[in-house]
Amino acid sequence: MNNETGQLAGKVTVVTGASTQKGIGNAIAKRFAQAGAAVFLVAEGTTAQLETAREECRSYPAAGRIEYGIFDLAVRGAAEQMIQAAVGLFGRIDILVNNAGIRAPYDFGDYSHDVFDKVVAVNLAAPFFASQAVLPHMRKQGGGRIINIASQMAKVTYTKRGLYGLTKAALVHLTKSIAYEVGHEGIMVNSISPGPINTQFTIDRVATEPEEAQRRLKTYVPCGRLGEPEEIADVALFLATTQATFLQGEDICVDGGYTTH
Repeated sequence: MNNETGQLAGKVTVVTGASTQKGIGNAIAKRFAQAGAAVFLVAEGTTAQLETAREECRSYPAAGRIEYGIFDLAVRGAAEQMIQAAVGLFGRIDILVNNAGIRAPYDFGDYSHDVFDKVVAVNLAAPFFASQAVLPHMRKQGGGRIINIASQMAKVTYTKRGLYGLTKAALVHLTKSIAYEVGHEGIMVNSISPGPINTQFTIDRVATEPEEAQRRLKTYVPCGRLGEPEEIADVALFLATTQATFLQGEDICVDGGYTTH
């Protein structure tokens, strides 16, 4: 991680999907805390996971106030309740990071309505309604940043990724749509599309098929390795702090070159 501090001093950030120790949301929360932000950690994980994440964020000398909330973003209305809770605790929200997401690794033809509804609810509806709910607060403050975490699967596809990729492609479109409508109000909206990242999900999957995982890395990733969650966190920090506010409605693909072929 970059050792610069103070870049986000006085800023309040909401990060969803922040409880998993080896996860992108957790890395973003820690990176922002290190940079001086106050952070509201959100997940449907356990209290123990979130308390651990909170203490890690609090360990950075520059960190602002760190709190957490448990919200199941698959439930209608939870995204709005999350924003309301954050404003109640901190009084404002400067940066919203819509990171929470779920996968459903089924072959096309095997998806049920329940699975479809849950994946769409978490991956698309939650960022949609969280962004709607945060807009009045950002407008009142005179600006803000919304950062959506999409996926390289928004641009390409792979076995058992049909529904996941569909929601992430829609999230990239949502990013552009919001930016088009609110960019003139000082609200900067962009997304990041991570490629294969060394998260706990990936670690667990690789452990079950190490030879196939290595083959895929050599075949599909020019860098020849997995990315690290901290590398996505650094791009998120750039989007949260950059003065280049003409960067609007863009999707930054951080995938080791995965989508070059």
